[in-house]
Amino acid sequence: MNARTHFRLVVLYVVVGALLLVLTGRMWTMQVLDGEHYRQVAAQNRTRDIVVPAVRGSILDSSGRPLVRNRTALVVSVDRTSLSRQKDRGAAVLARLAATLGTSRDELEKRVRLCGPTVKRPCWPGSPYQPIPVDDRVDPKRAIQIMERQEDFPGVTAQVQAVREYPEPEGASAAQALGYLQPITQEELDKRKGLKVTGYSAVDLIGRDGLEAAYDGDLRGAPGFRRVLVDSQGRVTGTAREQPAVAGGHVVTSLDAGVQGAAENALEKAVKAARARGEKADSAAAVVMDVRTGRVAAMASYPTYNPAIWTGGISQDEYDALLGKKKGEPLTSRVTQGQFAPASTFKISSVAAAIRDGYPLNGTYPCPGSFNVGSRAFRNFEGQAHGSMNLHRALVVSCDTIFYKFAYEQWLRDGATKPKKNPKDPMVRMARDWGFGARTGIDLPSEASGRIPDRAWKRQYWEATRATDCKAAKTGFPELARTDPTRAAYLKAIAAENCAEGFNWRAGDAANLSIGQGDMLVTPLQLTRAYAALANGGSLVVPRVAQAIVRPDGGVIRTIDAPPPPKLPVDGKVLAYMRSALAGVTKEGTAAGVFNGFDSGKVAVAGKTGTAEVYGKGDTSWFASFAPAKKPRFAVTVMISQGGTGGSSAAPAVREIYEAMYGLGGRKALLKNGRLPEELPRLTPQGAP
Repeated sequence: MNARTHFRLVVLYVVVGALLLVLTGRMWTMQVLDGEHYRQVAAQNRTRDIVVPAVRGSILDSSGRPLVRNRTALVVSVDRTSLSRQKDRGAAVLARLAATLGTSRDELEKRVRLCGPTVKRPCWPGSPYQPIPVDDRVDPKRAIQIMERQEDFPGVTAQVQAVREYPEPEGASAAQALGYLQPITQEELDKRKGLKVTGYSAVDLIGRDGLEAAYDGDLRGAPGFRRVLVDSQGRVTGTAREQPAVAGGHVVTSLDAGVQGAAENALEKAVKAARARGEKADSAAAVVMDVRTGRVAAMASYPTYNPAIWTGGISQDEYDALLGKKKGEPLTSRVTQGQFAPASTFKISSVAAAIRDGYPLNGTYPCPGSFNVGSRAFRNFEGQAHGSMNLHRALVVSCDTIFYKFAYEQWLRDGATKPKKNPKDPMVRMARDWGFGARTGIDLPSEASGRIPDRAWKRQYWEATRATDCKAAKTGFPELARTDPTRAAYLKAIAAENCAEGFNWRAGDAANLSIGQGDMLVTPLQLTRAYAALANGGSLVVPRVAQAIVRPDGGVIRTIDAPPPPKLPVDGKVLAYMRSALAGVTKEGTAAGVFNGFDSGKVAVAGKTGTAEVYGKGDTSWFASFAPAKKPRFAVTVMISQGGTGGSSAAPAVREIYEAMYGLGGRKALLKNGRLPEELPRLTPQGAP
């Protein structure tokens, strides 16, 4: 062996020795320093964690009848991640699945694609990393084919799961109050890092509106999990650990299915009747509230829809119909989100404001056919004059000019267009005291606040619209001038006036506010709350729809109580005076014709009609009421947009609701002894009443 060969062998031994040292060191690191980590990884290769979804709780009416419940369904879901790893991106699997389910591959591809700004429905609005349901009404034989031939359907599962169902007891839909469910999005998952996902189940379906959203945490429950042992091919060989899911609680509401169904039916009939008379009635709302507690017995909105449309995916046409104006935006609750001028129903606030400002409660006031507010004549309905009268009679016949005079004189005392440092604005302040211009605090999401226009709002509005008005003041309305030059000239003059001094709180603004017109907006719920306060002696109750959360076995988890109601700053004598006046509206006033023949011997109704003028649209029809008139129990309000006068559309609907509630006109009473249930319903261990 020569020296060169010997040197090479030495180098080789050194290299091999170094490699052995590195290998030994690495083995020591893995087995000693990182041993625990790799033991966990090895264990995970032998186990799989499966989230066990919790059954979502039901939503029940005050007697325990289910408004929303679950049905058991075989659900087929597809894992996008698994499909994306296949050579053909899952095309073959979807083709085989489509043949098994009796649909097309194109339809399945639409259902599993992700929703986006340019993607039409059906599509998947949830997380891309969770199984996507493609069919929730699978025939068991077809589901068995999928489960037994997993090698042909990688990434496809078929499981028995709970799916939302809407039984509509007594014809009660209450769609906007109940809300709906949709899959949790990836953004929401990122915010809830501890939340596990299972697919089409209560774990990743969350409430998007109504009670489903307001009480999502109570309804959802807590998911369980199961850790199973698997072999090298992924087949389950046993269970290592298991934690059962905790079912969600049931929400017991104050809604009465019978009253809710009657309110929805009355609205639909009223809208159809208005259209038959030539009105353009396009939406409506009805509210029934317990005046003592604020509990809502019914809240109906028209047009409505079936919340089951969200279950199992929704088409683009169906989605557009829910949001589009063509179908009347049925997803919107007109009770809590609809905002309309209240017209003469608002006069209860104006009377209280006038009395607090010093006008005598038992005084006599002239009611001419028109009253000049500055240089403009403001008229009664159809210009009718009624002579001199007291405020009782003013409410009964709905005299506007008396209130115009109140508002104009108050406006002058405040300094007119050059107001004092701290103007009193009696009408504005009293309106806010009655809860107008602010959310009621009902336990439902997305409630509108309405609007009470005042000096500050007028300036803000002027600043936002000044550029448009100034442009119109110069250019006019040339297109309108071709067909209606008189109106075009009028609008140009108005634009010029608004451009120059639209920030001023004018006499006409104050006059319009006094009769619930102009820029004022209220929701039907706000108005119902105000009439409940009038009826109960001055407590501005906070509305509530949910009464309690109960366990599946019927045990009460917690009751849902409203905060203490604020008191109206109105003397009890004034409230009693107005209650007496409104009782006369249905006997000899603007609603007497509607309530002619009504069995007032059993239940007398007190109320007020309202007919709100809307620029470019038909009149908004209102009737706000409470009953029985002497010992009020319920406040009932109906609003019909573009329905005509209050006496022609809204009042008949209110009468029909009262007849159904109290069993008048040959009907069977929906309420026992004229009351809602005083106690929570008793439930079986299965959650049934």
